[in-house]
Amino acid sequence: MSRMDGKVALITGAASGLGAASALRFAQEGAVLAGFDLNEAEGGDWATATALAKDSLFEAGDVRDADAIAAFVARVREHFGRIDVLVNSAGVGAGGYVHLLEPEEWDRVIDINLKGTFLFCRAVLPAMIEQKSGSIINLASVEGVEGMELTSAYNASKGGVVLLTKNMAIDYARQGIRVNCICPGFIDTPLLQDVFGNPEMKVIQDKVKDAHMLGRLGKPVEIANAALFLACEESSFVTGHSLVVDGGFTAGHRFGIGKMLGFE
Repeated sequence: MSRMDGKVALITGAASGLGAASALRFAQEGAVLAGFDLNEAEGGDWATATALAKDSLFEAGDVRDADAIAAFVARVREHFGRIDVLVNSAGVGAGGYVHLLEPEEWDRVIDINLKGTFLFCRAVLPAMIEQKSGSIINLASVEGVEGMELTSAYNASKGGVVLLTKNMAIDYARQGIRVNCICPGFIDTPLLQDVFGNPEMKVIQDKVKDAHMLGRLGKPVEIANAALFLACEESSFVTGHSLVVDGGFTAGHRFGIGKMLGFE
């Protein structure tokens, strides 16, 4: 039997990036899928995932729209009868110097990354409470556990996701619901390439890669594998945890001494 045989997994940000990679990984393990994304799903991992899955639903919508979320969750429950896993993957990156950051941009990032996570959890939790089981996986970031240059709004939003995760793990554990988050390092996704797409950013990208002790960016499937672990019974005693998957980015600092001694 596959690790997620017949389980219903609802994934936000499902059309691309980490959400689509998670959908594909779940489908490979027997899950049925419900996807929600601002953009229509066309091709890529989501299309492959739905081809593998026994059944799937998808809806284009905004994670800031509480009414649209409630309607979609109701549709998922009506179609599948239950929701076993929620993966909150939808997100945007932005920030800047606080004294130059427009309040509207701050609100956009917080509303999508943090409030959107809250709204989907709020909508899905009644189903999980009723069935007395469920796994919620929130995508945070290494930037939710430590600061980063010029990403103030993003840092704040992801730090909020980390603590929201811990709070829900406390509040819903006795209902059979586990709540965890993943804190990825820098992963090679369309969102990251939007940041590093400018040729002038090549030097910065190289420095970012070097800051990961494994010397490279992460792959979407490596985050999807972590999501799969948290979604299935292998992690049945794990809740309230922030799983850092970052190639050693937050392990500490390297100053080149090993290279100087000829070890690298």
